[in-house]
Amino acid sequence: MSHTVYAAATTLAGPPGAVTYELNYVLNILAWLVTAAGVCGLLLVGSRMAISLRSGEGDEHLTQFAMVMGACIIGATAGPIVNFVM
Repeated sequence: MSHTVYAAATTLAGPPGAVTYELNYVLNILAWLVTAAGVCGLLLVGSRMAISLRSGEGDEHLTQFAMVMGACIIGATAGPIVNFVM
């Protein structure tokens, strides 16, 4: 008896597969875009830091680095949070 109740509860608990398939597809594309943007941001900050240090200027590159890393963390945790809520 409890097996049937559990089976009924799990089938009614989630949204239909057609909805989650489309959403997972979009989330996967967005995850790849966030990863690419994070890598590009770190490359840009690193290249600007190398150019300014070579010319003898010491700017605040650590704050730019922290902002890029913070954006990467937010982007990396957004997908699992959405999957948990669904």
